[in-house]
Amino acid sequence: MLDSSGQRKLGSLISYLQMGVGIIVSLLYTPFMIRALGQSEYGLYNTVASTISMLSVLSLGFNSGYIRFYSRYKEKDDKQSIYKLNGLFLLIFTVIGIVALLCGLFLMNHLDLIFKDGLTAAEYPTARILMLLLTINLALSFPMSVFSNIISANERFVVLKLIGVLKTIGGPLVTLPLLLNGYRSVAVVLVTLLLSLFADILYVFYTFTALKQKFLFHDYEKHIFFNIFAYTGFIAINMIVDQINWNIDKIILTRYRGTIAVAVYSVGYTLYTYYQMLSTAISGVFTPMIHRMVEQTKDDPEKQRSTLTGLFTRVGRIQLYILVLVSSGLLFFGKPFIRFWAGDGYDDAYIVVLLLTISAIVPLCQNVALEIQRAMNKHRFRSFSYLIMAIINLISSIILSKRFGVIGATIGTAASLIIANGFIMNTYYQLHCNLDVLYFWKNALRVIVGVLPAMLVGAAIQHFVRFSGMLQMVPWVCLYSAAYAVSAWFLSMNDYEKQLVKRPFKRIAKRRGDA
Repeated sequence: MLDSSGQRKLGSLISYLQMGVGIIVSLLYTPFMIRALGQSEYGLYNTVASTISMLSVLSLGFNSGYIRFYSRYKEKDDKQSIYKLNGLFLLIFTVIGIVALLCGLFLMNHLDLIFKDGLTAAEYPTARILMLLLTINLALSFPMSVFSNIISANERFVVLKLIGVLKTIGGPLVTLPLLLNGYRSVAVVLVTLLLSLFADILYVFYTFTALKQKFLFHDYEKHIFFNIFAYTGFIAINMIVDQINWNIDKIILTRYRGTIAVAVYSVGYTLYTYYQMLSTAISGVFTPMIHRMVEQTKDDPEKQRSTLTGLFTRVGRIQLYILVLVSSGLLFFGKPFIRFWAGDGYDDAYIVVLLLTISAIVPLCQNVALEIQRAMNKHRFRSFSYLIMAIINLISSIILSKRFGVIGATIGTAASLIIANGFIMNTYYQLHCNLDVLYFWKNALRVIVGVLPAMLVGAAIQHFVRFSGMLQMVPWVCLYSAAYAVSAWFLSMNDYEKQLVKRPFKRIAKRRGDA
């Protein structure tokens, strides 16, 4: 059995594997799904999924609360309190699951309240079936999440990640033959429900057999529920914000523009999620280091400012190289890629993905600052400011989607992200988080300026080359990437970044020399 350190390392490796496999599988599977369902039903599937996903805010961030309180009792080796915590959270999430079920059933029978005339008469029966299956899946996921939380709290990350990989690969492998044989969105959702149930059974079995956990439903500590809610309250606000920012657009578009508009938006948003993963995968490994640095330098503000700003800038620049490469690549190659990948009728998805990726560059290259803010326990401001911007996003998206459709809804989301992340949070980091944001941007802009020559190459390719298929794009994408790498090397990269690039090659050369 691996120790905690080994579990974290192998779990992280499997997590990156899951992310990579997930992106590859989705890139290959999504085109088949789009073509098998058709534009209208693909949009319907995404709309109903987004509607039910909104109910996930009912968890109120309690999942994070379990880990926090489990750690307290684990440190004291207080098994009885752990068992009581298990029982309390199972009760809480069972009640939440019942509430989610009732809410989902209400929505299923009152779809007109959400979508009004956005759905056709033929789409309503399918929407009700999809909503029923997704409601059952969500309702069951609440109490079952207790078992995955227990496994996570015990740092058995390998089990969690392996089951995650199984779900990532299993879904498309099972649904693809069904789609090819004429089955439609109901079959896709049914497979998702059955796979989730299978994974949940594995979690329950492992919790009772390998971890020997128990559940006690009596003699709870006084005020424990209040303490849990006090800790998770701001996490709940962030969850609400995320739901408004990333799911409400689809519901708004369905209501005012119909399911075809949602299909177009969903294609652009799907590509954006891959882009988002690239940044979070890098910054996530720095979380423990950041908390340690904040704690070690809390009595020396000058040292803390220097140390944290240095890490913030180094990691931000590395993230920026990747983000600028991908976003500029989408600018030059995104339109033909979407045409070959998703098919005809998705031209506006190109504008959607460009608006989302460009507006997200700032927050994605500043993920380290977000973690610094949390380590300093100064995340309340972000929660409230983001909530205000999410409300503005909601109102502006409704107004703009009525007038400009898919592009209008995306503009509302992009504008709120730029204002909240680009201006409000950068000001807050500078004034209250002991970070030199001006120094950060002085260094970050060198990255952008240094790759401008490569973008001239991309613009030339876009102007002179006409692609007839996906494979024909590959050498030109490679040419642009090579031009980008050369431009960045000579005009943007500092000695530290060049050493990061050289290091793997030096290790390979050394191993060959030793051999």
